[in-house]
Amino acid sequence: MSTFSSSGPGRVGGCPDGTFCALLAGLCSVRHGLALILQLCNFSIYTQQMNLSIAITAMVNSTVAPSQPNASTEMPLTNSTRVPAYDWSPEIQGIILSSLNYGSFVAPIPTGYVAGIFGAKSVVGTGLLASSVLTLFIPLAADAGVALLIVLRVIQGIAQVMVSTGQYSIWVKWAPPLERSQLTSMAGSGSMLGTFIVLLTGGLICQNIGWPYVFYIFGGIGCACCLLWFPLVYNDPGNHPFISAGEKRYIACSLAQQDCSPGWTLPLKAMILSLPLWAIVVSYFCEYWLFYTIMSYTPTYISSVLQTNLRDSGILSALPFVVGCVCIILSGLLADFLLSRRVLRLVTIRKLFTAIGVVFSSGVLVALHWVRSSHGTTMVFLALSSAFSSLCEAGVLVNFLDIAPRYAGFLKGLMQIFAHIAGAISPTVAGVLINQVRPNVLMNVHKRNSQRLCHSH
Repeated sequence: MSTFSSSGPGRVGGCPDGTFCALLAGLCSVRHGLALILQLCNFSIYTQQMNLSIAITAMVNSTVAPSQPNASTEMPLTNSTRVPAYDWSPEIQGIILSSLNYGSFVAPIPTGYVAGIFGAKSVVGTGLLASSVLTLFIPLAADAGVALLIVLRVIQGIAQVMVSTGQYSIWVKWAPPLERSQLTSMAGSGSMLGTFIVLLTGGLICQNIGWPYVFYIFGGIGCACCLLWFPLVYNDPGNHPFISAGEKRYIACSLAQQDCSPGWTLPLKAMILSLPLWAIVVSYFCEYWLFYTIMSYTPTYISSVLQTNLRDSGILSALPFVVGCVCIILSGLLADFLLSRRVLRLVTIRKLFTAIGVVFSSGVLVALHWVRSSHGTTMVFLALSSAFSSLCEAGVLVNFLDIAPRYAGFLKGLMQIFAHIAGAISPTVAGVLINQVRPNVLMNVHKRNSQRLCHSH
């Protein structure tokens, strides 16, 4: 990560366009390098969250007669290797997909509290390493039985909470208020990037070398990320060995009016009675209900409704997420631009971005039912939903840093509890609903395909 002489706004190095040069200097700063490392960590975590959603299509053999929940057979691949396939019903698949969130209800608040007191470096690094190692053992757990796989996924979910919750504590001392949206959105875009990559390549990996390698490859990438995290990340800019004096001074001056010192005591009564905090909680739940449903069942929706094979399903499922990755970064830049130019107040920016992100993305998904006959329109709607949803990254998903930066770790943990409640419920509910309507859907799809075939002749 390179350094620079000055990273604050205004004229830089005698450049006539001070704002542009300040932007370039800022993008070469240590704090933006930290955002890129966190982006890579989030990339790794979300590939590990999503890999089972794409691999489960190959793991389940629909031709096996119903028997025991973990009955397995051998499924041939194009390269003559054989991998196990399992007889899991849609309900069991929903439980397995949801199990990542089952153990996450108790972890966020302690994780956020500890990260806020002792720093995010050790918390996030430990969680990333644990989740990555456990990912490598998923194929063995699946072969041993559904129960062991669920237990492993529960523990892995707790490790992933340590990453997703603990990382926000680091921005309390690293993110100037006028750059808070862009730094957090740059780091958060790794979630969409990871989902995009695993959907794009997961189907190809499953089809060509076998579904176990989805877990081996992305688990290995996560372990490699730890080699960057531990030596290059520091909790406080003042302790970083590579930061310039100018950047250190700029961060310190911008945060001078903000109480960043961690405290052992928490104003629980004030938090409980805070209406803005409850508004953030409700918005978090709604946004993550939508997100986990999309993340878990986009491949299934595309493969069953659009009747695509495993490879094409992965590629098409990836497209909305790469749109979301780009839009997350753009939303952070736009939010900071509106704030720095005083076009809108901070509270207005957060409310506007959250409202658009939740309402518009949900509305587009509801409309999918009426456009499912057109493959192109369906993909456009999925991409629009992802684009609108990404605005929440510069809205409600960072809002707790604005209202109480001193307790950011604890508040993020509280938010994560409601996010994981949504994550535990939504895939299970979706699995039950899919099992109820699947016969009618498949009948309609078969009828529609038959009509197309007749028209083509």
